[in-house]
Amino acid sequence: MDTASGGGRGTTERVLALLGLLQQRQVWTGPELADRLGVTARTVRRDVERLRALGYPVHAGQGVGGGYRLGPGKDLPPLLLDDQEAIATALSLLIGARGAVAGSGDAALRALTKLDQTLPTRLRQEVRALTGSVESFHAGRTPVDAEVLMTLARACRDQVEAGFDYPSGNERRRRRVEPYRLVASDRRWYLFAYDLDRADWRSFRVDRITEASARTWRFRPRPAPDAVTYVQEGVASRVYPHQARFLVHASADTVRAQLSASSAVVRQRGDQLCEVLSGAERLDAVLMHVLLLGHAFEILDPPELGARCRALAQSLLAAGATIPSAPDTPER
Repeated sequence: MDTASGGGRGTTERVLALLGLLQQRQVWTGPELADRLGVTARTVRRDVERLRALGYPVHAGQGVGGGYRLGPGKDLPPLLLDDQEAIATALSLLIGARGAVAGSGDAALRALTKLDQTLPTRLRQEVRALTGSVESFHAGRTPVDAEVLMTLARACRDQVEAGFDYPSGNERRRRRVEPYRLVASDRRWYLFAYDLDRADWRSFRVDRITEASARTWRFRPRPAPDAVTYVQEGVASRVYPHQARFLVHASADTVRAQLSASSAVVRQRGDQLCEVLSGAERLDAVLMHVLLLGHAFEILDPPELGARCRALAQSLLAAGATIPSAPDTPER
């Protein structure tokens, strides 16, 4: 067994590591692979030939934009799946990615992206055709177009620019983005991306995206905010005209169990304290939302919400004053 390179790894382990890298991204240069594996470029070339001998179609390109890429599979034996098994697997993963199986969306999409890269063209077309015949009565995420979801997933994986049509007011406009992550909420899929025309980070609802396409132009990743945090804060507060923050006297786990992730962001502030960030069309609405949680709370922001809280308290006291007090219960 060859253990002279690759950090002491054997040939089989090194070849499997090479296969894993080729499945992660569309194109790798020889020096990039050699650096990641800790071997020489000559060893990379030998290991590529070993993969080809096993039936994996590894293509090599020259010049600018060239490198090694894992092409669509000609045959399926390397995956140990026949055609029908591959179709069934792809459809099951697609249903999971769409949210029909609770909690499986992210993992299903990652697995589907890997499988999609090795499927022959004829099987991709059959999966696409069968997708239109699959429905679910699960009241989960808003349905999304499978082709759009896969196009965006591949663009995120390969770090290439993407373009798509997206509603803006009463019309649809073309957006050019650097896609970073697909984020699944309890209701929808979102694309977290850097908008090239607006020079800022944005989140996009995938169910509103049409005519999605990926370019071959790769981008250098920018320092980015946490995708999940950015998307959740946008869904729970930034999309509304009014935002508010509260200090709630209860544990974060307790409050998270009372609120959906799309309605508020809950941050731990202590064993029995948490901060709640939420938004609404009217400040009264977000105030009542927190009041009905049943915990003591304090208003952190905005200042004018304090005046609304006092006015609401006066209204409640006035409404309650018109009802006679219940008689005291006699002692036994």
